[in-house]
Amino acid sequence: MGEWKTRGIARDGGRRGRRYRNRRWVAACLVTCFAAAVWVGFSRESAQAATGITLALTPSKDPTLLQEAGTALAQELGKRLDLPIKLYVASDYAGVIEALRNQTVDLAFVHPVAYVLASREAKARILVKSLRGGSASYTARFFVLKDGGPKTLEELRGKTIAFVDPASTSGYIYPMVFLMKRGLVKGKDPRTFFREAVFSGAHDAVLHALVRRQVDVAVSYPHAPDTLLKEPGQRARLTYIAETPPIPNDGACVRDGLAPDLVQRLKAALLSLNDPVGRPLLKHLYAVDGLAEATDADFDPVREAVDLLSLTPPKR
Repeated sequence: MGEWKTRGIARDGGRRGRRYRNRRWVAACLVTCFAAAVWVGFSRESAQAATGITLALTPSKDPTLLQEAGTALAQELGKRLDLPIKLYVASDYAGVIEALRNQTVDLAFVHPVAYVLASREAKARILVKSLRGGSASYTARFFVLKDGGPKTLEELRGKTIAFVDPASTSGYIYPMVFLMKRGLVKGKDPRTFFREAVFSGAHDAVLHALVRRQVDVAVSYPHAPDTLLKEPGQRARLTYIAETPPIPNDGACVRDGLAPDLVQRLKAALLSLNDPVGRPLLKHLYAVDGLAEATDADFDPVREAVDLLSLTPPKR
């Protein structure tokens, strides 16, 4: 009996020993996994610090002017982040979406439709939205010439219209939805109402086409003539005959997979541009007065318009 008790104690002690060793092994694994996760995060941040940030700009105006304004902003943003920033001026709207999708850019200034498409196709995440005149929304206008131009929407029937780009919010999407809801354009085809519809590629280009009488009407955002037409005489020749409902302002988003800490740093750095140094740079870039925090839900009205037109980003 004594021998049995001794053996029982020994066996019980062995089980306790194994449980203790198992706990140590599990604890060691957890510590190792945590350390590995920290190292991966650190390595990702270190790699980003070494390579810097690539910033993409949507081509809403003359590429040369955009390059100049973008370079100044990138330099200032790089100082605030203590990271080098490489600038990429896309050739078209689809180029920005594709760059976010293949992760060749980290941060992009995008118009509303481009963000909606990039969030769906590339899991991009909005950080900030633009403010103009204290407002976080804008509209699209149908610009015509004061002298001899159409006076009403109905008078546009059989005329020639200049759009910006198939993915442009104020330069195509909202004007098309506006015309469709009024029963003027049928089946998502502008040629059911207009004699001809052209895409000029940039907001300044559609306005210049109108001023040169190459088209009868041009669509763009409200302050486009004031910011994109250099000659006061050209601006004075234009008026508008219709305006869409409000559109959420453009903003800046980040690609999927960017380190969370870096995302927060980018957001803070962008919002810091609301100071006396940053505001003129934003103004020169996209006629922006300031930046505010943005959420994905802010762009739900744009999603409705995108779905109405069954839009998908062009494949490149």
